[in-house]
Amino acid sequence: MNGHQKGIMKTNTLVIGLAVAAALGALGYGVYRIGMQRGMSMGGDGAVAAGGSPAAASSAAKAGAPQSIAEGEEATRRHIQAGLKAGDMDPGTGRKILYYHDPMVPGNRFDKPAKSPFMDMMLVPRYADGDADQGKVTVSARTQQNLGVRTAVVTEGTLSPQVSAVGNIAFNERDQAVVQARATGYVERLFVRATLDAVKKGQPLAELYVPDWIAAQEEFLSVRRMQGTDLAGVVDGARQRMRQAGMSEAQIGLVEATGKTQPRIALVAPISGVVVELMLREGMTVMAGATLVRINGLSTVWANAEVPESQAALLRPGTKVQARSPAAPGTTFNGKVQALLPEVSAATRTLKARVELANPGSRLVPGMFVQMQFMDMRQDKVLLVPTEAVIQTGRRSVVMLAEENGRFRPVDVEAGIESGAQTEIRSGLQAGQRVVVSSQFLIDSEASLRGIEARLNSAPGAAPATSPATAPASAAAAVASAQRHTGQAKVESIGRGAMTLSHGPIPSLKWGPMTMEFKLPAGGAPRGVRVDDRVTFEFTMDAEGLPQLTAVAPMAAAAVPPEVASAPAAAGSRR
Repeated sequence: MNGHQKGIMKTNTLVIGLAVAAALGALGYGVYRIGMQRGMSMGGDGAVAAGGSPAAASSAAKAGAPQSIAEGEEATRRHIQAGLKAGDMDPGTGRKILYYHDPMVPGNRFDKPAKSPFMDMMLVPRYADGDADQGKVTVSARTQQNLGVRTAVVTEGTLSPQVSAVGNIAFNERDQAVVQARATGYVERLFVRATLDAVKKGQPLAELYVPDWIAAQEEFLSVRRMQGTDLAGVVDGARQRMRQAGMSEAQIGLVEATGKTQPRIALVAPISGVVVELMLREGMTVMAGATLVRINGLSTVWANAEVPESQAALLRPGTKVQARSPAAPGTTFNGKVQALLPEVSAATRTLKARVELANPGSRLVPGMFVQMQFMDMRQDKVLLVPTEAVIQTGRRSVVMLAEENGRFRPVDVEAGIESGAQTEIRSGLQAGQRVVVSSQFLIDSEASLRGIEARLNSAPGAAPATSPATAPASAAAAVASAQRHTGQAKVESIGRGAMTLSHGPIPSLKWGPMTMEFKLPAGGAPRGVRVDDRVTFEFTMDAEGLPQLTAVAPMAAAAVPPEVASAPAAAGSRR
């Protein structure tokens, strides 16, 4: 093969490569055009379809369909030329103008058409007879599917709150008996010699010799031997003196039956249990009224459960309890809540619930730990929703209510107890309504982008419309009326909208030293303040609960307190 043929082959290879590249480029451009056309045909709500006309968009607006941002800006320019404002009728749509807003900064309303004070764009009008004036947002079925929206029905049912807690076993102080000396005597024999010895009901505990009984018994026996009439009163008087000496009816009957004195008495256990106090020894003298033996029964025991303070409302006296102990594997001890003790541990923030447990076989003894399950079967029917449907904002409880035709609106509710992933709703909903159980905040974001106040995180009530010129003044007035807090800190970083400070304690808020971000003042970053500077600062808490700086000033190095100097190393971080 000569050089001429090799040149021809190289030229042919180059031509083929260029042809393949051109074909791939044409294919890619075709795919791009198809994607663009499909994207335009599936554009946002209220957008003019490909090949459509502005008149179609106007008719859609009249029908109540949401408008796009571009259409809203065009409508605002038309309102400026026509001298329209909030409250007037828009002749182009036939609907009343409610207010103007910036879709990029939701939550601010204005009463006149103008350029946005926040962004390089025109404000967008919001019309009446739609969802916005009712605090609702409409989400298409396709968008709901993309957001993963799930709903559930508000039902009626009963709740059985189940609370788990641990506790320790103690003696049931209501199952206790005391044995006392009824007369002065001497301990001749002792049958129980140590505490915690088990005893049975009627078992002898000790034998006492009581000298004082001999005289009373001899007098009684002498009177009985007397001959004569009308001696019944004398005999009864002698019997009464034996009672006063501390003898029981059984002992008096024994003297009367045998005709002999009985100076000894056997002390017996009045109940079955264990001896918890023993004050006897052989040969000692006991006085009348002295406590000799204290016995505690074990047929029932107390379990003092440590219940978290937040779950105390789920319990009430009479609640059924099941307890298990590692000392008795496979055995369940049943009982009920006897009382909720009026005492909360300051260290653990737990409340003590006194539970009385049946103790067959005396397998539970004081000091054991048990795991308890509380089961309160409540008979009253209440409204129930899935717990994940309830949003706790810190100030209120909110659910997102799903209505017909893809409409959603937030509803304030009063939540009750929660059990088994179900929450009681005391007010705010009705049986049969549907609530959103997932993607609530995505729906809230969708509403905010459209300028609708879904208000999951704010207090109920519509925000008043303001003029674009007075918006900064309104914000400044809100800051001026807020409580101010002061502190000293080290500047860690300065960003476009926030400043990170490592500050010392803030007594007015009971904050310790920490590193956290603060919103910059209304005028932006203060001049003369740089990273690593020591500063004094003043701030307020805005409507969202975030710290907003109002003043920052450098301070002399000699005035830096030690807690500020060491804050970055010792404090935590709060973002």
